Amino acid sequence: MSPDLLHRYAEARIPRYTSYPTAPNFSADVREAQYRSWLASTCSENASLYFHIPFCRAMCWYCGCHTTLAAREAPVLRYLDCLCKEVELVARCTGGPLSVGYVHFGGGTPTLVPPEQLRLLMADLRRHYGIRRDAEIAIEIDPRTLTGEMAKMLGACGFNRASLGVQSFDPAVQRAINRVQSFEETEAAVRLLRRNGIDRINFDLIYGLPLESAESCLATVEQALELGPDRFAVFGYAHVPSFKPHQRKIDEAALPDSEARFAHSRAIADALVGAGYIEVGFDHFALPGDPLAIAAASGGLHRNFQGYTTDDADLLIGFGASAIGRMPQGFVQNEVRIPEYQRLVSGGRLPIARGHRFTGDDRVRAEVIERLMCDHRADVGAICDRFGADSSGLLGSAGGLDRLEGEGLARRSGSVIEVTDAARPLVRVVAATFDRYLDAGTTYSRAI
Repeated sequence: MSPDLLHRYAEARIPRYTSYPTAPNFSADVREAQYRSWLASTCSENASLYFHIPFCRAMCWYCGCHTTLAAREAPVLRYLDCLCKEVELVARCTGGPLSVGYVHFGGGTPTLVPPEQLRLLMADLRRHYGIRRDAEIAIEIDPRTLTGEMAKMLGACGFNRASLGVQSFDPAVQRAINRVQSFEETEAAVRLLRRNGIDRINFDLIYGLPLESAESCLATVEQALELGPDRFAVFGYAHVPSFKPHQRKIDEAALPDSEARFAHSRAIADALVGAGYIEVGFDHFALPGDPLAIAAASGGLHRNFQGYTTDDADLLIGFGASAIGRMPQGFVQNEVRIPEYQRLVSGGRLPIARGHRFTGDDRVRAEVIERLMCDHRADVGAICDRFGADSSGLLGSAGGLDRLEGEGLARRSGSVIEVTDAARPLVRVVAATFDRYLDAGTTYSRAI
């Protein structure tokens, strides 16, 4: 990428497009009554479930997730009791049986849940929903808190994929972000998981952290490769202390500038590709035989709140405080505040705080943006034809597309839009031209 383009766009604030419209565009116009109506009309043979566990033992200063500290077990147990109640409440509202192909536990630190309570929750899920025998059941893990007992329970409950937070193995970087985690702790967690039949392993890495260098990024990749994960997700650190006050503990002077961030991201990408991984989208990497790499090659890649995925479900139900669900009619988000979430569920209420009802050309734009994000190419005409929409109108409303084409970021042939090879790290900039809700005043993450 030319230095001019890098300087022009690297500081741009752009959504990650794990949904469209994105969460800042949700409103309180969608509440419980709307969600009940949508659930009542649902009978899906292709559904996914997401569970948010918003607790950690310590706060990582880089974290942008909805989570809180839990030094004791009691708050976690109270929360789990409400989670089980929400599972039952939603099951009562659905219009028919659901066939579930994907289950994902995120956080926070989901493995802070006591193993026996996890077993009970999974038993509730299987009682109320049709979890397919070939379903992917995944969980996010902090290797520092994974116990042998929990690993054994995960295997017994049918979990078959685990995402481990690594971020960086550089001790200086770890101290600067308040997440000290040795290679040996990570290695022990991987061994525990594989010993219990969980051999689909993902690693999360982050670039743009304080005190990080290209050398430390490459050293982290070299160590991570020793453990042979199937996938890597490589995220750029989003420094938004106005949104996440604990990020103020990070020394801004120690953060790499845009040029260094880009260099670090490409150093990681080149190292992973050199090690035999396939670059998927703009921030994932997978071994050639992994379903994610196969989906990327065949045009079957998708993007949702967990990032790039093979999950093509038309229905995603979110459980827990702040969880987001996607219905055929629109998005819903649960109450973010844990006490309020628990109060509503305990009273027999679905804890919806806000959402978005699809209107106008939302679905068309969502499909165009997803294809650009996943394939770096979108046949706008074909997509519009499927929805009975006007492609000329949609292309005409894509503000800035002509400019991006002139700058070499995009290429247009008829109604087909392609992101140029050199501009793939800036794919979100191209996708944003189709976002009619984009608000310059909203705080998003950096384009790189």
